[in-house]
Amino acid sequence: MKCPSTFHCPVEATLDLIGGKYKALILWHLINSTLRFNEIGKLIPQATPKMLTQQLRELEADGLIIRTVYPVVPPKVEYALSEFGKSIIPVLNAMCDWGKDYLNRISSSTSCNSSKNN
Repeated sequence: MKCPSTFHCPVEATLDLIGGKYKALILWHLINSTLRFNEIGKLIPQATPKMLTQQLRELEADGLIIRTVYPVVPPKVEYALSEFGKSIIPVLNAMCDWGKDYLNRISSSTSCNSSKNN
């Protein structure tokens, strides 16, 4: 965990935790489910297994997710939001709402509509 004096503002601290390439998406998909690695990979197909592993490890190290390993063959590993991770849900919901507004805005712009006609 980093020292609070490392950050210049609270937004910087938040982005440090969830600003990885796929971190917010991983957290978003874990809001209502516990998922296995392959399930997360199917939900985020643009993430390579290596990148997904890295992002999951960082989220676990920062205490946002819990990784549970079951002693079976083949190994079964599940990921879920921790209590601390659940505290980010309002931020993720706000990001979703903002994203919807943004997508509506750009889909109604003239430049987007004119490019559809070409």
